[in-house]
Amino acid sequence: MTFDRILILMPLQSRYVLLSLCSLLLGLARPAAAQTDSLPGITGPLARYRAQHLTEKLFLHLDRHLYLTGETMWFKVYAVDGTRQRPLPMSTVAYVEVLDESRQPVLQGKVALQQATGQGSFQLPGTLPSGTYTVRAYTNWMKNFSPDFYFHSSVTIVNTFLASGAVPSQDSASYDVQFFPEGGNLVQGLTSRVGFKITDKSGRSVAAQGRVQDGTGRNVASFSTLKFGLGSFELTPAAAGNAYTATVVLPNKRVLTRRLPAVQEQGYVLRLDASSPDQLSVVVQARGGAGNGPVYLLAHARQQLAFSAGAPLTGGQAVFRLSRGTLPAGITHFTVFNAQSQPVAERLYFQAPEALTIQASADKPRYGTREKVSLQVATAAGSRPMPASLSMAVYRLDSLTAATPAGINGYLWLAADLKGVIENPDYYFAPGPEVALAADNLMLTQGWSRFRWDEVQTGHPPVLEFAPELNGQLVRGRILRNGSNQPAPGILAYLASPSRIVQLQAARSGPDGGVVFEVPSLTGLHDVVLQTNTQQDSTYHFELLDPYSARFAALPRRPFAAPVQRRAEFAQRHQQAQIQATYFRKFNSLYATRATDSTAFYGKADEQYRLDDFTRFKVMEEVLREYVPGVTVRLRKDGFHFIVTDRQRGVLLEESPLVLLDGVPVFNANRIMALDPLKVQKLEVVDSRFFQGPALYNGIVSFTTYGGDLAGFQPDAKALLQEYEGVQRQREFYAPRYDTPQARQSRLPDQRHLLYWNPAVTTTGGGSTPLEFYTGDQPGRYRVVVQGLSGAGQAGSQTITLEVKPAL
Repeated sequence: MTFDRILILMPLQSRYVLLSLCSLLLGLARPAAAQTDSLPGITGPLARYRAQHLTEKLFLHLDRHLYLTGETMWFKVYAVDGTRQRPLPMSTVAYVEVLDESRQPVLQGKVALQQATGQGSFQLPGTLPSGTYTVRAYTNWMKNFSPDFYFHSSVTIVNTFLASGAVPSQDSASYDVQFFPEGGNLVQGLTSRVGFKITDKSGRSVAAQGRVQDGTGRNVASFSTLKFGLGSFELTPAAAGNAYTATVVLPNKRVLTRRLPAVQEQGYVLRLDASSPDQLSVVVQARGGAGNGPVYLLAHARQQLAFSAGAPLTGGQAVFRLSRGTLPAGITHFTVFNAQSQPVAERLYFQAPEALTIQASADKPRYGTREKVSLQVATAAGSRPMPASLSMAVYRLDSLTAATPAGINGYLWLAADLKGVIENPDYYFAPGPEVALAADNLMLTQGWSRFRWDEVQTGHPPVLEFAPELNGQLVRGRILRNGSNQPAPGILAYLASPSRIVQLQAARSGPDGGVVFEVPSLTGLHDVVLQTNTQQDSTYHFELLDPYSARFAALPRRPFAAPVQRRAEFAQRHQQAQIQATYFRKFNSLYATRATDSTAFYGKADEQYRLDDFTRFKVMEEVLREYVPGVTVRLRKDGFHFIVTDRQRGVLLEESPLVLLDGVPVFNANRIMALDPLKVQKLEVVDSRFFQGPALYNGIVSFTTYGGDLAGFQPDAKALLQEYEGVQRQREFYAPRYDTPQARQSRLPDQRHLLYWNPAVTTTGGGSTPLEFYTGDQPGRYRVVVQGLSGAGQAGSQTITLEVKPAL
């Protein structure tokens, strides 16, 4: 039996445990570092913590980052293992939202994931005001952790029908100046390197210079920003309690005054020296009572142990040296522990990974309008051809085009693992000493960890409330007692969506009254029915829980500013968009046909009857008595009852069977008997006991109407009937083809801003992949953006520019 099949048959919590166990075994199967574990009380708990907390990351490639209302936002989702940075085919659903400036969702959707990728879209409604919005994405599993780890990207949406947003927003002239002693603390008498970061209210970097003064007003250090408002300086605090003040001078001559962190009388200072091309040195200094006993250094990258060693403090100092080659790519955390195994200092270090090289070349340097563009795309890692999953967008460059945010490489290896907003993460992947210095300043000022050491060492990590959606979306609800609204534990509940495809989920409520149903095939907006067996449990009411996360990262606000001098460009874009909407509106609702499993949840029934093949009776009792031998109808004091015959054993199953109408349980047989049989197309019978999770059915009798919509039948009054949205239907991108003279001569205007979007580009291990599309009627320069990920985890982006000129 396959691992996937085992997971399907297991209860959710058992799957959870098995998944963690497999993660642990995979971690143990990897070769151990060639070193002695000097920290058995720390490295062991860290390995266990990582095995129990599989890290998942998402990246969205958005087709553009500036839209007009009415346009379509297209995106591709990539899911990766946050430890090894490889595609992670675990979750089958991604939750994507568009948030306004107040962090309220204005658009929400669920995207199906297959083999760690998915694709989706949003039609931007005309009611959205102009502004800067945030696109965020996460999985159900990621909801167990901080929302800072969700994918976030800023986009600009312009409503050209409204005047709002055409006036530049007011600058509140507020700035954020932060100082970060290397290792975490300033200690009396110990020289520290202090990193600093200066940004405006929206998180954008600001160039500045300044000086540091002690409590007497004496200048003790000077500084100036380097790349992206970052920099560092050295400071040796004279005494504990001495307050150090920084005076910052901005380009507009405004002067800011900020306090540095307080000086401690005793403690630890960490210094990382990366001046050698082959070796790193980590110097740990201690003062006061902290200088007693040995210190230990642990280095881990994404919770994988990379280095551990211990050393005595000689003269208040210990030095650790290690080869750069022993460290994995990406961000490494260096943590210093004292003799009591308490973390006392931490420092981050970045080593750029091997990137996926994407070669994208066009067959011509420039094109005419309505001309075919042929591209060749190939991928490699170093000199080796490397198959990859890619996505590609081609859009027109104009004065309104927003700056391109982090590519997949910069996001997965930097932005996703650092706190706050990283300006231009892709910059840090180029070689050169200037980039290395900028990366080191970034590591000084953007410290971040996905866990707290006390959680690791005590063995009491946070409770993981949300299970991974391994086989489809999980619908969560709650059963409450009528009157008191108290949780109702141990109650068997049923979830169904009326359909010709008979699917039913059963679950038993937990101590908090919560129920979880695995729904693998729900697509688009549907009615769902949540209920209990009203013949046994009729004193409860129900609610469905919102599947979207209610927690939000504290991101800086970036108010929208549309300068008045760009009104002409906005007017042109508005006109082009309206022309496209007028002539091509019908192509906005093209959806791919999704293969669905039409088999009922109980498989093939033992008895199947198409009622049109028999004499059509006007009373349901006659239908069952005349040609459904597997079902016996009995009349008792409270009305009709069904009994199913177990044909294999030749006995009657004395308890009532599960009765379904279009997949919805009906527990009162009188209501089925009152149903007009002329509305029923087929009848199926399972004539043996059937187990489904916690439920046992004494046979199944399933009625299906012609439309699969209950044909006017109303569910039980005590049931919860509610609309519920499944995963998105996959909208297809439409682009006209001008491959015939008639098409090229068509008088329909083609004012597309987005020429091409393809989220399903794949390359092989050799050769290149051909792609083609046609230009429209707009001359200008067009940007081609290709991004993607290899199966081994190499990520990469490539951008080229095409020119379109009208034919002479």
